[in-house]
Amino acid sequence: MSTEKIAQIEALFRRQVEKDSNVKNAYLLVHSDKLNLHLNIAAGSTGEVPANPHQPNYMASVGKLFTATIVSMLFEQGRLSFDDPLNKYLDSDLLQGLHVYKGKDYTREVTIRHLLKQTSGLFDNFWPLLKKMLSEDAFSIATREAIIWGKTHLESCCPPGKKVHYTDTNYHLLGLICEHITGKPFHELLHDHIFTPLGMKSSYMLHKSQASKENQYPTAHFSIDGKVVNNIANYANIDYAGGGVVSPMEDLLTFMQALVAGRIISQKTLEIMKSDTGPLYPSIEYGYSIWKIKTIPLLIPAKYSCWGCVGATGAFLFYHRGLDAYIIGNFNDVAYKVKGLKFMFKVIQKLYKS
Repeated sequence: MSTEKIAQIEALFRRQVEKDSNVKNAYLLVHSDKLNLHLNIAAGSTGEVPANPHQPNYMASVGKLFTATIVSMLFEQGRLSFDDPLNKYLDSDLLQGLHVYKGKDYTREVTIRHLLKQTSGLFDNFWPLLKKMLSEDAFSIATREAIIWGKTHLESCCPPGKKVHYTDTNYHLLGLICEHITGKPFHELLHDHIFTPLGMKSSYMLHKSQASKENQYPTAHFSIDGKVVNNIANYANIDYAGGGVVSPMEDLLTFMQALVAGRIISQKTLEIMKSDTGPLYPSIEYGYSIWKIKTIPLLIPAKYSCWGCVGATGAFLFYHRGLDAYIIGNFNDVAYKVKGLKFMFKVIQKLYKS
């Protein structure tokens, strides 16, 4: 790819950051062997420190792809089935009255597959607890208690399997299931199954573990209303297996390349993760943590077809098969969950023009 085209993508990114005062720091990595392209850039600052492309980034719900991958590894090892009910792994105190909808208890009907596909119909405890945490400085809650709090204070939305309803509660439960099966805390599973084997030395789980190699750059700030959220230790318990992965862009590229190439799980299992889907939005199918961009005539041309994962911080981690391109980034602003995805489409458009 010509240096002029690379410069155009960089200019697109910097204009996006400069025009939005809410974005304090942002990161973009674009890699394609097919196009002979590798771009890793950053803009803004973390406190007094200028943003650097090698900074670790809290990736929010992009971490769900790591969780789904670990679940799929346990599936390949024969240690679980996607159709297993929750009561095979989780205790009765946690499960009692977990999924009640219109007076009927559906808890025993919920399976691991429902959790992975976001079709359990369960409540979402993350945003109410985050609001409580931001308003009450002393508030603290463990992940298990956060689920119990949810079944006490929130309502499920539908019976299992009826529709895609995005909730972090599903992935918190998956994390607890993985811990039950392996006897290890979830942060150790991330290191043992993914970070260490792939050489992701600068990656860790938010407030739960440390990177194997100290990074000379601070972790990028994610703020809400001026308050740096990922610095709050208690925040990790309501994020947990729903999105606690912290990685620099290059480490994320390593993970995604290994996933695409079948070096973590088999291509057959990856295909299940990608194809066993339900409609999340009109243009997006949701698989096992995977957002699959669906072609819609006139609105979403076929050239935008790709798959990956999105985080509420404006984080994205996608692979575009037609371009053999990896597009990874983070705007560290909650207003960018949709904007981040739209920006990724602009990058794809630039790549096609090349």
